[in-house]
Amino acid sequence: MENAIREIFFPFQSPGGYGVDWILLALRAVFGTLLLVHGIQKVMTYKTLSATFPDPIGLGRRRSLQLAIFAELLCSLAVISGLLFRLALIPPMVTMCVAGFVALKGAPWVQRELPISYLLVLLLLFITGPGLFSLDALI
Repeated sequence: MENAIREIFFPFQSPGGYGVDWILLALRAVFGTLLLVHGIQKVMTYKTLSATFPDPIGLGRRRSLQLAIFAELLCSLAVISGLLFRLALIPPMVTMCVAGFVALKGAPWVQRELPISYLLVLLLLFITGPGLFSLDALI
């Protein structure tokens, strides 16, 4: 299945070439790091954010913030390393769905653009997999 997806998305890669794997590593590193930065910012301002963080699905402000931190901090580390890759992508994808389509519903596109863009990249990574340069490939 994964080989079929690779052939659809990357039809010109030579057999035995590692071009796609380097691209997937770069995407994992860049977008994982960007998510990690958002998670670190949330941890650094936890006390302030816990009083003002949105509660779009009724879990409470603190619990919503904690789940966002889990998705953006811990799961991003797993995404960068490629450990339990697809499983680690699910919480950030859910977080971006909630942010883009629930918490910011009715907001101008400028505000919704970032979480929806992250969601699209994470979805593409979910489809393609982590590539050969990942902990999942070593395991």
